Amino acid sequence: MDISLIIPCYNEAQNLPSLINRCEKLIEEVPMEIILVDNGSTDDTAGIIAKHTHIKMVSVENNEGYGKGILEGLRFAKGDILAWTHADLQTDPNDLIEGIKFFQHADDPKTIFVKGKRQGRPIIDLFFTFGMSIFETILLKKFLWDINAQPTIFHKSFYDEWHLPPKDFSLDLYTYFMAKKSKLTIKRFPVEFSNRLYGESNWNVSLKSRYNFIKRTLIYSLQLKKELKKYD
Repeated sequence: MDISLIIPCYNEAQNLPSLINRCEKLIEEVPMEIILVDNGSTDDTAGIIAKHTHIKMVSVENNEGYGKGILEGLRFAKGDILAWTHADLQTDPNDLIEGIKFFQHADDPKTIFVKGKRQGRPIIDLFFTFGMSIFETILLKKFLWDINAQPTIFHKSFYDEWHLPPKDFSLDLYTYFMAKKSKLTIKRFPVEFSNRLYGESNWNVSLKSRYNFIKRTLIYSLQLKKELKKYD
């Protein structure tokens, strides 16, 4: 079973040494392809990644969003099992080890979709997750919880079915929902959610940024529901 892990990196130069160190330990435990995507960074992200020849680098010239970085990484991935996680180390890439076990023990790896379930988050973040989960569940008529949790893991055959996935943080919603719609068996497992080591989040730095994130997600959710009606 070949595995590919994609990690989009936007201006993550400070986090990269720790991230790459953890990825090296991950490869020792479970051999896999690691793809770090320089997602249009303006710092030395590309230069740092390029020094580590055992890790594949994919470059996106201009930052078009978190989802765009993941999608570019997926285009070059060679694994049968595909996964992604964040570069900020709020969740550890080594969480993938537990997630992969579901595929190793499955009768048919094509039938499952695996996602982390974050533990240890601040109360305000739990409130945000609860509100968004209830809204998406009612709107899309599928139970959806902790939508942006990582890692996200699935078989390549599921990826091959995607149609016009979004290029921003809505990619997490799209894949989770499509897994439900495709009647894949959803597996969740607990992952520890830590503080970001360096730099700032691209969406969770203020009430304004959180509002903009919610607004974009709601707009995409309505678009997704509209698209679904075409095929019902």
